[in-house]
Amino acid sequence: MDAQTPESFLVVDDEPALLARLCRILRLSQGEDAALHCAGSIAEAKAIAASSAITMALVDLGLPDGNGVELIGWLRAREADLPILVISAWSTEEMILDALRAGATGYLLKERDDEEIAMLLRTALKGGAPIDPFIARRILAATNVADVPARHDAAVSIPAQDALSAREVQILELVAQGLSNLEIAERTNLSRWTVASHVKSIYAKFAVHSRTAAVRAGRGSGVLR
Repeated sequence: MDAQTPESFLVVDDEPALLARLCRILRLSQGEDAALHCAGSIAEAKAIAASSAITMALVDLGLPDGNGVELIGWLRAREADLPILVISAWSTEEMILDALRAGATGYLLKERDDEEIAMLLRTALKGGAPIDPFIARRILAATNVADVPARHDAAVSIPAQDALSAREVQILELVAQGLSNLEIAERTNLSRWTVASHVKSIYAKFAVHSRTAAVRAGRGSGVLR
Protein backbone atom coordinates (compact mmCIF):
# COMPACT_ATOMS: atom_id res chain seq x y z
CA MET A 1 0.00 0.00 0.00
CA ASP A 2 1.30 3.49 -0.88
CA ALA A 3 2.92 5.38 2.00
CA GLN A 4 0.50 8.27 1.43
CA THR A 5 -2.55 6.04 1.72
CA PRO A 6 -4.08 5.89 5.23
CA GLU A 7 -4.02 2.49 6.92
CA SER A 8 -7.29 0.57 6.88
CA PHE A 9 -8.20 -1.83 9.68
CA LEU A 10 -10.88 -4.50 10.00
CA VAL A 11 -11.79 -5.08 13.66
CA VAL A 12 -14.04 -8.06 14.39
CA ASP A 13 -15.52 -8.52 17.87
CA ASP A 14 -19.11 -9.05 19.04
CA GLU A 15 -18.67 -7.24 22.37
CA PRO A 16 -19.42 -3.51 21.82
CA ALA A 17 -17.25 -2.33 24.73
CA LEU A 18 -14.21 -4.26 23.54
CA LEU A 19 -14.82 -3.28 19.93
CA ALA A 20 -14.91 0.36 20.98
CA ARG A 21 -11.73 -0.08 23.01
CA LEU A 22 -9.82 -1.61 20.09
CA CYS A 23 -11.00 1.13 17.75
CA ARG A 24 -9.92 3.75 20.29
CA ILE A 25 -6.45 2.19 20.53
CA LEU A 26 -6.12 2.12 16.75
CA ARG A 27 -7.30 5.72 16.41
CA LEU A 28 -4.81 6.93 19.01
CA SER A 29 -1.87 4.89 17.69
CA GLN A 30 -2.49 5.21 13.95
CA GLY A 31 -3.96 8.70 13.72
CA GLU A 32 -7.29 10.17 12.75
CA ASP A 33 -6.72 9.39 9.06
CA ALA A 34 -6.78 5.63 9.65
CA ALA A 35 -9.91 3.93 8.31
CA LEU A 36 -11.60 1.69 10.87
CA HIS A 37 -14.10 -0.96 9.75
CA CYS A 38 -15.88 -2.60 12.69
CA ALA A 39 -17.79 -5.87 12.46
CA GLY A 40 -19.64 -7.93 15.06
CA SER A 41 -19.89 -11.14 13.08
CA ILE A 42 -18.20 -13.22 10.39
CA ALA A 43 -20.85 -12.21 7.84
CA GLU A 44 -20.31 -8.50 8.48
CA ALA A 45 -16.53 -8.91 8.33
CA LYS A 46 -16.67 -10.75 5.00
CA ALA A 47 -18.92 -8.08 3.50
CA ILE A 48 -16.50 -5.34 4.59
CA ALA A 49 -13.39 -7.19 3.36
CA ALA A 50 -15.05 -7.88 0.01
CA SER A 51 -15.70 -4.18 -0.59
CA SER A 52 -12.74 -2.46 1.12
CA ALA A 53 -8.95 -2.57 0.91
CA ILE A 54 -7.73 -3.76 4.33
CA THR A 55 -4.24 -3.15 5.76
CA MET A 56 -4.70 -5.38 8.83
CA ALA A 57 -7.41 -7.51 10.41
CA LEU A 58 -7.97 -8.01 14.15
CA VAL A 59 -10.20 -11.00 14.79
CA ASP A 60 -11.83 -12.41 17.92
CA LEU A 61 -12.34 -16.18 17.92
CA GLY A 62 -15.75 -16.36 19.59
CA LEU A 63 -18.24 -14.81 17.18
CA PRO A 64 -22.04 -15.21 17.12
CA ASP A 65 -22.20 -16.80 13.67
CA GLY A 66 -19.20 -19.09 13.90
CA ASN A 67 -15.56 -19.53 14.81
CA GLY A 68 -13.13 -16.72 14.04
CA VAL A 69 -10.74 -19.36 12.68
CA GLU A 70 -13.05 -19.71 9.67
CA LEU A 71 -12.81 -15.97 9.01
CA ILE A 72 -9.03 -16.04 9.34
CA GLY A 73 -8.81 -18.79 6.72
CA TRP A 74 -11.14 -16.88 4.41
CA LEU A 75 -9.12 -13.67 4.74
CA ARG A 76 -5.85 -15.51 4.21
CA ALA A 77 -7.16 -17.14 1.04
CA ARG A 78 -8.07 -13.70 -0.31
CA GLU A 79 -4.75 -12.03 0.50
CA ALA A 80 -1.61 -13.98 1.27
CA ASP A 81 0.30 -11.07 2.85
CA LEU A 82 -2.45 -9.54 4.99
CA PRO A 83 -1.46 -9.23 8.68
CA ILE A 84 -4.18 -11.02 10.65
CA LEU A 85 -4.04 -10.85 14.43
CA VAL A 86 -6.19 -12.82 16.81
CA ILE A 87 -7.10 -10.53 19.68
CA SER A 88 -9.06 -12.58 22.15
CA ALA A 89 -9.37 -13.77 25.69
CA TRP A 90 -7.60 -16.96 26.73
CA SER A 91 -8.60 -19.97 24.65
CA THR A 92 -7.66 -23.63 24.40
CA GLU A 93 -4.36 -24.77 22.90
CA GLU A 94 -6.29 -26.42 20.08
CA MET A 95 -8.08 -23.18 19.18
CA ILE A 96 -4.84 -21.21 19.29
CA LEU A 97 -3.06 -23.66 17.00
CA ASP A 98 -6.06 -23.81 14.65
CA ALA A 99 -5.98 -20.00 14.34
CA LEU A 100 -2.26 -19.98 13.55
CA ARG A 101 -2.63 -22.83 11.06
CA ALA A 102 -5.49 -20.96 9.36
CA GLY A 103 -3.19 -18.03 8.72
CA ALA A 104 -3.10 -15.78 11.80
CA THR A 105 0.20 -13.90 12.00
CA GLY A 106 -0.06 -13.06 15.69
CA TYR A 107 -2.09 -13.71 18.84
CA LEU A 108 -2.75 -11.02 21.44
CA LEU A 109 -4.72 -11.16 24.67
CA LYS A 110 -7.40 -8.54 25.30
CA GLU A 111 -6.20 -8.21 28.88
CA ARG A 112 -3.05 -6.38 27.79
CA ASP A 113 -2.78 -2.66 28.51
CA ASP A 114 -3.79 -0.28 25.72
CA GLU A 115 -0.16 0.81 25.31
CA GLU A 116 1.01 -2.80 24.97
CA ILE A 117 -1.61 -3.56 22.33
CA ALA A 118 -0.72 -0.41 20.40
CA MET A 119 2.96 -1.35 20.44
CA LEU A 120 2.27 -4.88 19.20
CA LEU A 121 0.02 -3.57 16.44
CA ARG A 122 2.86 -1.35 15.24
CA THR A 123 5.14 -4.39 15.31
CA ALA A 124 2.71 -6.34 13.15
CA LEU A 125 2.40 -3.47 10.65
CA LYS A 126 6.19 -3.55 10.25
CA GLY A 127 6.08 -7.24 9.36
CA GLY A 128 6.44 -8.75 12.84
CA ALA A 129 4.43 -11.65 14.24
CA PRO A 130 3.62 -10.72 17.85
CA ILE A 131 2.43 -13.54 20.09
CA ASP A 132 1.62 -12.96 23.74
CA PRO A 133 4.22 -14.72 25.96
CA PHE A 134 1.45 -16.53 27.85
CA ILE A 135 0.12 -17.89 24.55
CA ALA A 136 3.62 -18.77 23.33
CA ARG A 137 4.22 -20.97 26.37
CA ARG A 138 0.96 -22.82 25.76
CA ILE A 139 1.93 -23.37 22.13
CA LEU A 140 5.30 -24.79 23.18
CA ALA A 141 3.63 -27.05 25.72
CA ALA A 142 0.99 -28.24 23.25
CA THR A 143 3.52 -29.01 20.52
CA ASN A 144 6.22 -30.36 22.85
CA VAL A 145 8.75 -28.12 21.12
CA ALA A 146 10.56 -27.30 24.32
CA ASP A 147 10.33 -27.71 28.04
CA VAL A 148 10.75 -24.05 28.98
CA PRO A 149 10.95 -23.28 32.70
CA ALA A 150 8.02 -21.23 33.94
CA ARG A 151 8.61 -17.52 34.61
CA HIS A 152 8.63 -16.59 38.27
CA ASP A 153 5.42 -14.56 37.89
CA ALA A 154 3.54 -17.37 36.13
CA ALA A 155 3.09 -19.38 39.33
CA VAL A 156 3.22 -16.87 42.14
CA SER A 157 2.52 -18.01 45.67
CA ILE A 158 1.03 -15.15 47.67
CA PRO A 159 1.62 -15.14 51.43
CA ALA A 160 -1.61 -15.39 53.42
CA GLN A 161 -1.22 -11.85 54.77
CA ASP A 162 -0.93 -10.53 51.20
CA ALA A 163 -3.86 -12.47 49.71
CA LEU A 164 -6.13 -10.55 47.39
CA SER A 165 -9.33 -9.17 48.85
CA ALA A 166 -12.68 -10.21 47.39
CA ARG A 167 -12.90 -6.84 45.62
CA GLU A 168 -9.40 -7.25 44.18
CA VAL A 169 -10.28 -10.70 42.88
CA GLN A 170 -13.40 -9.26 41.25
CA ILE A 171 -11.37 -6.51 39.59
CA LEU A 172 -8.67 -8.93 38.46
CA GLU A 173 -11.36 -11.10 36.85
CA LEU A 174 -12.60 -8.05 34.91
CA VAL A 175 -9.04 -7.15 33.92
CA ALA A 176 -8.71 -10.70 32.56
CA GLN A 177 -11.79 -10.05 30.40
CA GLY A 178 -9.94 -7.15 28.76
CA LEU A 179 -11.83 -4.29 30.42
CA SER A 180 -10.12 -0.95 31.00
CA ASN A 181 -10.16 0.79 34.41
CA LEU A 182 -12.99 3.04 33.24
CA GLU A 183 -15.06 0.07 32.05
CA ILE A 184 -14.41 -1.75 35.34
CA ALA A 185 -15.50 1.35 37.25
CA GLU A 186 -18.77 1.42 35.32
CA ARG A 187 -19.30 -2.31 35.89
CA THR A 188 -18.62 -2.19 39.65
CA ASN A 189 -20.05 1.26 40.48
CA LEU A 190 -16.65 2.35 41.80
CA SER A 191 -14.76 5.47 40.80
CA ARG A 192 -12.03 5.16 38.19
CA TRP A 193 -9.46 6.20 40.81
CA THR A 194 -10.62 3.52 43.25
CA VAL A 195 -10.26 0.89 40.54
CA ALA A 196 -6.78 2.19 39.71
CA SER A 197 -5.86 1.92 43.40
CA HIS A 198 -7.06 -1.70 43.54
CA VAL A 199 -5.11 -2.55 40.37
CA LYS A 200 -1.98 -0.98 41.88
CA SER A 201 -2.49 -3.08 45.01
CA ILE A 202 -2.82 -6.24 42.91
CA TYR A 203 0.44 -5.38 41.14
CA ALA A 204 2.18 -4.93 44.48
CA LYS A 205 0.91 -8.23 45.91
CA PHE A 206 1.95 -10.17 42.82
CA ALA A 207 5.19 -8.16 42.39
CA VAL A 208 4.33 -7.42 38.74
CA HIS A 209 4.15 -4.29 36.62
CA SER A 210 1.51 -4.90 33.95
CA ARG A 211 -2.05 -6.14 33.56
CA THR A 212 -0.86 -9.11 31.50
CA ALA A 213 1.59 -10.20 34.19
CA ALA A 214 -1.05 -9.74 36.90
CA VAL A 215 -3.53 -11.96 35.06
CA ARG A 216 -0.83 -14.54 34.37
CA ALA A 217 0.13 -14.51 38.05
CA GLY A 218 -3.51 -14.79 39.04
CA ARG A 219 -3.92 -17.90 36.93
CA GLY A 220 -0.65 -19.37 38.10
CA SER A 221 -1.56 -18.89 41.77
CA GLY A 222 -5.09 -20.24 41.36
CA VAL A 223 -6.80 -16.90 42.06
CA LEU A 224 -8.18 -16.99 38.53
CA ARG A 225 -9.45 -20.06 36.74
